[in-house]
This record gives sequence, C-alpha cells and structure tokens, in this order.
Amino acid sequence: MKIGHVELPNRLFVAPMAGVTDRPFRMLCKQLGAGYAVSEMVTSKRELWKSLKTSRRADHTGESAPIAVQVAGVDPAEMADAARYNIDRGAQVIDINMGCPAKKVCNVWAGSALMRNEPLALRIVEAVVAACAPRNVPVTLKMRTGWCDTERNAVTMARAAEAAGVAMVTVHGRTREQGYSGQAEYDIIAAVKTALSIPVVANGDIDSPEKARAVLAYTGADALMVGRAAQGRPWIFREIAHYLATGTLLLPPPVADVRGWLVAHLLNHYGLYGEQSGVRSARKHIGWAVHALPGGAEFRARMNLIDDCEQQLRAVADWFDRLAEQHERLPANDSRLALSA
Repeated sequence: MKIGHVELPNRLFVAPMAGVTDRPFRMLCKQLGAGYAVSEMVTSKRELWKSLKTSRRADHTGESAPIAVQVAGVDPAEMADAARYNIDRGAQVIDINMGCPAKKVCNVWAGSALMRNEPLALRIVEAVVAACAPRNVPVTLKMRTGWCDTERNAVTMARAAEAAGVAMVTVHGRTREQGYSGQAEYDIIAAVKTALSIPVVANGDIDSPEKARAVLAYTGADALMVGRAAQGRPWIFREIAHYLATGTLLLPPPVADVRGWLVAHLLNHYGLYGEQSGVRSARKHIGWAVHALPGGAEFRARMNLIDDCEQQLRAVADWFDRLAEQHERLPANDSRLALSA
C-alpha cells in the first residue's frame, strides 16, 4: 500500500478526529496495528498557527513515519500556505478536509460544505498539490458521499481531485446531512473505486474484523479507515489484520496489557498537554477505558473529581490491578468497548 511514493506498513488507517487523534492517540493506535494515522485537522488561518491548540496538533515528536496532517479551510492560498507550514514541521502527507460535518466548520463553508462548491473545492486541491509537489509530498483528500441525499457528488469530486494530482481519496459513507447518524452505505465508495486509478479508502461503521472484511469485499477499496470504533478499542487494528490474514478472531486482550497501554498513553498525554490541561482532557480517555467494564461507571464518577495527574494515574493503575485479580482477559462482550486511550 502506497500513497504516492510513501510506502505504508499496512492498509488499516486511523481516521482524523478532532479532540481525539492527537499525537499520543495516534502513537498508541500505530503500536496496536494501525499502519497509518492522520492528525486532527489543522486550521489554514495563519493567525492561529501559534496558538497552543494548533501547536499541539502540529507536534509529531516521537511519532513513527509516515506523518500525515489534515488541513482545513476555504481559501486556496491559505490552504497552500498551511500545507507548507506543516511540511516544515514534519508532515510527509497532506490531507485535505472535505469531510467534517461539524456546524462550526460547515458554517464557514469548510469541511464537507466544500462539496457544495465544486469549483472552489477544485481550486483548493490544485493549490495544495502545487504547494506540495516541489517538496515531493503527496496530497490526499477525505470527503463524504455528498451534502445530502439529493446531492451526492463524491464520484465527480473524486475524479476531479485525481486529475488535479491527488494521490489517494478517502470516502466516508455518509452525507454531511447524516452527520454520524444512521448507517454508512458503501455503494458510492464502490463507485468511486471503480472510477479512479489511485487508491481509495473506505470509511464509516467499520467496527469489527468481520465488518472490515465485508466492506473490503463489497467496495473493492484499497484500504480501510477506522474512526469511532478505535476510541473504544485501539487494538481493533491488530484484530482486523489478524482476521484478514487468518480468518480467525483474536482472544480479548489480557487486562494487564490493557493496563499497560492505558498507563503509557496517559503519561504521553500528560507530556503533551501538561498537568492542568492533561488531567482534564485525560478523563474522556479513562471514561472510554472503563465504562463497559464491571464497576466502570462508579470509577469514572470518582475519576472526574481528581485534579492531579499523579493521583489520576495511580488510581487508574490500581483499578486495573484489581480488575486483573478477577479476570485474566477482558470479558469477551466488553473487549470491543473497553479502551480508547
């Protein structure tokens, strides 16, 4: 699997998710089997590049290659500048955001709203490709099937993007109007794959090894992108890889391994965000880690009262130590929901 000249370890990708796919999360997913991970979207607004939020999103310290950064905006020149800015900070692939359905993004005609303005979308693609080509950095595009049920133009957009020099296209099998509701559909992803010669990635509702194999077979996609399912189960990537290779399912992971992954992730998380911000932003990861496990809801409630990183880390480690005394492995029914960190 390649994106342009960039070779990937496998065809299992982590989706860019605002507030989730920061550097510590991407590193953990790669450790647990993902071959590729795209950053949270980075704004094209130059005046925001020095902000703490953007500087954290542009931090790739210790992350294994390839480094992929998603840029978001509506002005072709600004998007080209944002691409160059992130290449200077280590980006080896630039991804253009035309898939985010968030209102605050679409209200300024960025994200999936660009699918309603094909001429502007194409100018953005051309500007970003022109900025990246001299640096030998491939450009990719993430989109939805369209704006709404009556405006599905993914095939048209994907063809234009390929002609403009995009090296890979990812399609989330929902319209912008759907958000994350309902079920993803894969007919348009299959149509995009048929229409293009560059790699096409299927995204949307890939939440199990069995579903992963079915989506690959149905769409003919070159790769799979997993988003929300990885929040509750970062080892889903190695589970999918094992199933695609052998046709058999892995056992749920040992509790001791889950404990080790979460503790290591929290330490990395604190290192990026610092004490005050880190202890607060870690709460969602801990909540995902325990909510499906026995006693998890009660522990989560207590955890939200802790305002010290060291105390938070110790509480998590002790809780999983007690769980390990009762269970060698995560309960089979909970293993797919138990950990997002």
